[in-house]
Amino acid sequence: MNLEPAVTRILDAATRLFAERGFDGASTRRIADAADLNIATVNYHVGGKRDLYFAVMTRAAEAERAALEAALAACARPGLLSGPADVHLVVDRYLDFCVAHPQIPALWMHRWLSDAADVASFEAAHVHPLVTGLVALARPVAAPGADVEYAIWSVIWTVHGFARGGVPDAQGRRRRTDDPEALARFRAALHRLTDGLLGLEPAP
Repeated sequence: MNLEPAVTRILDAATRLFAERGFDGASTRRIADAADLNIATVNYHVGGKRDLYFAVMTRAAEAERAALEAALAACARPGLLSGPADVHLVVDRYLDFCVAHPQIPALWMHRWLSDAADVASFEAAHVHPLVTGLVALARPVAAPGADVEYAIWSVIWTVHGFARGGVPDAQGRRRRTDDPEALARFRAALHRLTDGLLGLEPAP
């Protein structure tokens, strides 16, 4: 078996299980079984459980970065945020990315709930630089005094929470991203939330 197909197969299986069960609930043996490989093959290609987790989270972070870069490239002035319309575009693209890749919000929700707490330094290497870059882009369009960093984090947390858990209706059913009406309502609410946190005049 060639290296690249084996690694992809292993990482796909590990992503599914880490998203479903978290780091603490997914064993290397279970991941190997899901990839239809033995543990020795998994260890040879990727390493132990911590190595697997780091590889999965790195791949997720890189996919998020690529999606955000593509969104920024589609702004009125490519690579820059020039006003509310651009901010909404980036927020929409991020929401759409999370809807299309539900395992990624699931991975982050597990991590933010203290899963894999002993796997340190990941945020410093992959998350902080991305958020710092977004803060620098959003600050010029935000109102004076707006806490841009927490505004960005609030959008991320809100999108991941909705993508992961949805919103319960009066009957207790979870209305999730596969419900077009719920998704449209959430998107509109997300725009209003973003506008309020950044102090933006609503886009026309």
